[in-house]
Amino acid sequence: MKNLYIPQLAFLFILVMTASNSQASSEASSQTNSQNNSQNNSQTNSQNNSQNNSVSSDELARSVAQDYNERLGALFTHFHRNPELSFMETKTAKKLAEELRKNGFKVTEKVGGTGIVAILKNGEGPLVMMRADMDGLPVKEKSGLDYASTATQTDPITGSQVPVMHACGHDVHITSLIGTARQMSARKDKWSGTLMLIGQPAEERIQGAKAMMDDNLWERFGQPDYALAFHVGAGLPAGLINVQEGSPFAGSDSLDIIVHGVGAHGASPHAGKDPILLGSQIVVALQTLVSRELAPREPGVVTVGSFHGGTKHNIISDRAVLQLTVRNTNLETRDTLLKGIKRIAENLGRAAGLPEDKLPEVILTKSSTPPTINNTPLVRRLKAVWQEGLGERQVVSIASKGMGAEDFPYFTTEPPIPSVYFSVGGTSAADYKAAAAGGKPIASHHSPLFRIDPQPSVTRGVQATVLALLDLMPVAD
Repeated sequence: MKNLYIPQLAFLFILVMTASNSQASSEASSQTNSQNNSQNNSQTNSQNNSQNNSVSSDELARSVAQDYNERLGALFTHFHRNPELSFMETKTAKKLAEELRKNGFKVTEKVGGTGIVAILKNGEGPLVMMRADMDGLPVKEKSGLDYASTATQTDPITGSQVPVMHACGHDVHITSLIGTARQMSARKDKWSGTLMLIGQPAEERIQGAKAMMDDNLWERFGQPDYALAFHVGAGLPAGLINVQEGSPFAGSDSLDIIVHGVGAHGASPHAGKDPILLGSQIVVALQTLVSRELAPREPGVVTVGSFHGGTKHNIISDRAVLQLTVRNTNLETRDTLLKGIKRIAENLGRAAGLPEDKLPEVILTKSSTPPTINNTPLVRRLKAVWQEGLGERQVVSIASKGMGAEDFPYFTTEPPIPSVYFSVGGTSAADYKAAAAGGKPIASHHSPLFRIDPQPSVTRGVQATVLALLDLMPVAD
């Protein structure tokens, strides 16, 4: 997960006590009414289905809390202490597979490298997928937790030994996935259909979901009717659910532009074609794509992150390389930006007098992902379910302010699958109070100081997922 936005503390501090107190009440005694999922989702579900599919929010909260105390808490600590880098999640995947098999799932390992697919068939009905990512980051943990990671691995990119940390909360995701499996396995009389749980590798490198799709995921296991995922958020009070219509995470493309030139002496520029000058013109011209070709309310980012060229003060090189990140929130904008970058680079090359075989090359790298786009009817349906089951004040819709990216849309874009990606708050009320009072700021994702309050994060992730799944897979009459 990249660059998760941390909302302003002034706004969220108002929600801290509501979130923490409401969840504590939910887990202790919760609401006294029975949970009727279908009655609270979209108008398309029938009254009979809601009656058959009902679950007490109080009972669910107690069950999940008990499971955390007896099993899930220890699993979270294990995963936090033993993170693994992208495409190296062998022990994590093995442990996850083991836990899912215990709960009746048929598990296939090594899908897309280290990914796992767990299937539980329970009668007729839709196929619904829930995904959790597994990988950690090459970060040395400085959280101060007594279960902090001291793990190291050999980085497959650099070949060097590096510290490894769950600095983005994926330990919460996989622990919640196990908790979800345990709840759904125990509640087979409350749902009908096929549940697909996915342990995905290499989200941090934006490659794991694509690797699983390239391994014929849908052909081997079936194409889901719905797809779900969540991310724990340091920028939300622990236990709060944030779900938004539209795009919670941007699409991200990494591009290389190779600028060719004709080498010459620095004192005789007329004898060559300077790729550094041309590259500079390209950098400036690219800024017009967002400022002049996108509508003012249409978000987009074109950033040149690196510019390499030349070897010495007085030499005009014959080559320079630009590295870009491009962000967008819909496929149309993505197409506009990518085509515009190629047009600008090539035509500035022509304007510089380069022949056609020496025009700048625009190369789209493998580190790309489409934007995450939530299905609007499904968002509204599940938001109603969560408001009823968790409390209205526990569910918010806070728009993202950044352009962080996710690789989840590789599962949902081609072919299009109705999907919802939501967030679960992960920062304790105490930490929020301290930060709001001018104390230590809340550490962002990917920081060595990153820390999540595990119990309310894991349990709320399980509760929200189970409520969503029960609603999407009602028992037929």
